Amino acid sequence: MKKSRAALILVDIQNDFCPGGALAVADGDAVVPVANQLAAKFHERGDLVVATQDWHPADHGSFAPVAGVAVGSLGKLGGVPQVFWPVHCVADTPGASWHPALRCDLIDQVFPKGTDRGIDSYSGFYDNDHHSSTGLGEYLRQHQVTAVTIVGLATDYCVAATARDALAAGLQTTVVAAGCRAVDLQAGDGQRTLAELAAQGIRVI
Repeated sequence: MKKSRAALILVDIQNDFCPGGALAVADGDAVVPVANQLAAKFHERGDLVVATQDWHPADHGSFAPVAGVAVGSLGKLGGVPQVFWPVHCVADTPGASWHPALRCDLIDQVFPKGTDRGIDSYSGFYDNDHHSSTGLGEYLRQHQVTAVTIVGLATDYCVAATARDALAAGLQTTVVAAGCRAVDLQAGDGQRTLAELAAQGIRVI
């Protein structure tokens, strides 16, 4: 019988979400040392390190200028609720690249998301309508992963969506709060999100 494994999921630790980026999260680069430390531990013990990467076409429908609305507006995209964001993480641009201090050499597999202009993808597992998979869930199953630890950006959107989908997939799910930072469109969104995740059965440490 094959031994079960754990995986560390690094969520969207990209230039555009860090200070100076197009959709900068306050203190976003503070997640990098935590991510690196955890990645080294997982790597040393033979567990997996995977990363999700926002990888949008230049005309992605979630971009406020493309939709013709103000940044931060609420609406729908692909039939599901959507916040309209500044143009960010356009494929093959510096903003979509990893933060330069991230230990990319420790990443076993990368899962691009948000590649379909007609639907956004907060979760590392699925597009927001849950119709299309990124392949992350299948990859974790193939590698006998039963538990995941999640860090990255941003707590109240992509980290939360990834954690919820991991839990729904039957994975023991842990979010390391010190390795996450929030957009906080409304003050306190990040802390409220962590409390909600804990209430849903996700371990928040």
